Amino acid sequence: MGGDNAPAIEVEGAVAACREFGIPITLVGDCNRLETELAKHHASGLDINIVHTTEVVGMHDSASDAVRRKKNSSVRVAFDLVKDGKACAAVSAGNSGATMAAGMFVLKRIKGIERPAIAQVFPTLKGKTLVLDIGGTVDCKPIHLAQFAIMGEVYARYVMGVADPVIGLLSNGEEDSKGNELTRETNVLLRKTSLNYAGYIEGRDIFKGQIDVVVCDGFVGNVVLKLSEGLSDAAGRMLKQEIQKSWVSKLGYLFVRSAFKRFKKIVDYAEYGGAPLLGINGVGMICHGGSNVKAIKNAIRLAHDYARNGVAEHVVEKLTENHIDTLQRESLRLQVVSE
Repeated sequence: MGGDNAPAIEVEGAVAACREFGIPITLVGDCNRLETELAKHHASGLDINIVHTTEVVGMHDSASDAVRRKKNSSVRVAFDLVKDGKACAAVSAGNSGATMAAGMFVLKRIKGIERPAIAQVFPTLKGKTLVLDIGGTVDCKPIHLAQFAIMGEVYARYVMGVADPVIGLLSNGEEDSKGNELTRETNVLLRKTSLNYAGYIEGRDIFKGQIDVVVCDGFVGNVVLKLSEGLSDAAGRMLKQEIQKSWVSKLGYLFVRSAFKRFKKIVDYAEYGGAPLLGINGVGMICHGGSNVKAIKNAIRLAHDYARNGVAEHVVEKLTENHIDTLQRESLRLQVVSE
């Protein structure tokens, strides 16, 4: 029931996901409104059912308070269904803070993960790159970033299909002497893991595609995300303005129109669906509040792939492989030395 155009867009996207991918859907929210929307899309015969709720978490509600007090809200009940084994994943385009809070409160964190992370797939020259965190945890410690790297590696491997993901730590230079206290200590920790760690990378390297997983704190990651979205939109508008300036440009556009359409598809956020919430004992997918039908459909597909590939279970295995307790002790030692 969240999102800028809820529940119309969510219902249409869910119907599309069920019809195209054969994914069973449970719509959670006001029964009357959901049934009205379903009737518009000839959904009879599809594997879609409704769980009625009476409360909605608004965009301006306090995330943690809303999840605790509004126990019959659509986002809270969706995660309850996952916890009870009645759904394999929860997908929401509503209040992202509330979605993250509900995931943590209901499903709890994976043992060994101190902070959750929101991940986002970015298009690159060579395919796709996963960036995390993009806003889940803005104040991070080195151990948090090390855990993000582990979770990102697992997601890239089992959902994105990368055989041996290359990990990079976002900084203001490639040399080990660069960065701040957080990145320098994280750099030390990541070199002690079994991850395919390439060291520091700069912001411009994200789109080259040589790094599969880019790790940063949620403050920096959210700036990267919003800057990228703004740049993509501005570049498209600037290009359109330039084309309109002369008949020669308009004529030339006719010959490259198909290329522009392919480019637009590559940078379209809807192609990548939602942003997975990593670190919880289950599957949560956070969608943009202004998501269109395609974005919702692809977010559901992505959440289904996440659950089917057992990402949470593989994260536990990777934490054990990298002796997370030892990394935590090393992180504390580094903090004491720096102080």
